Amino acid sequence: MKRIITISREFGSAGRTIGKQLAERLGYKYYDKELVRQVADETGFDPSYIEETGEHSAGRSSLSYVFSTPGVPGIMKGMSASDFLWCIQHNVILKLADQEPCVIVGRCADFILRDRDDVLNVFIHAPMQARAERIVRLYGESDKSPEQRLKEKDKRRRNNYKHYTGQDWGVSQNYHITLDSAAVGIDRCVDILEGLAR
Repeated sequence: MKRIITISREFGSAGRTIGKQLAERLGYKYYDKELVRQVADETGFDPSYIEETGEHSAGRSSLSYVFSTPGVPGIMKGMSASDFLWCIQHNVILKLADQEPCVIVGRCADFILRDRDDVLNVFIHAPMQARAERIVRLYGESDKSPEQRLKEKDKRRRNNYKHYTGQDWGVSQNYHITLDSAAVGIDRCVDILEGLAR
């Protein structure tokens, strides 16, 4: 039995939905926004900032070096905000995996937990058109096309993953299974993952 399932996903592929339903089926704790809240509690950073910076951006932001001047004592010990959040997030994920069976969405959890043999690493993807329709249905229209929104979000996830893991995001060899949620369907994805977890 796999105690921990990590879900990596393309934006708009329903990875979050699949992860949540899988956790409910298995009776596992579900960590997505909850993980963000735990990191916020440990750092004092705003949850919305953590959600954006902690998974989507390895680059510098206007806040990257607040409290991080080299040689000056401070909470971040000379690290950028992104690197500081990575360290905290890394430790929180390790702690959660030790505490109880859980499903963890995103946050490079597949890489962080790579040395454990009780983890199932999953990547959820879908064709551009299916994902574009889904994000418009869930989040509405914006001044950018749905395709542009998808490309930008996935590029940021790809860059973040590469920066912190040295691996290529979405490449099948980095996961135990990859599923096309549009071809397989959300419910069937959950069925398959539940079977593998058990």
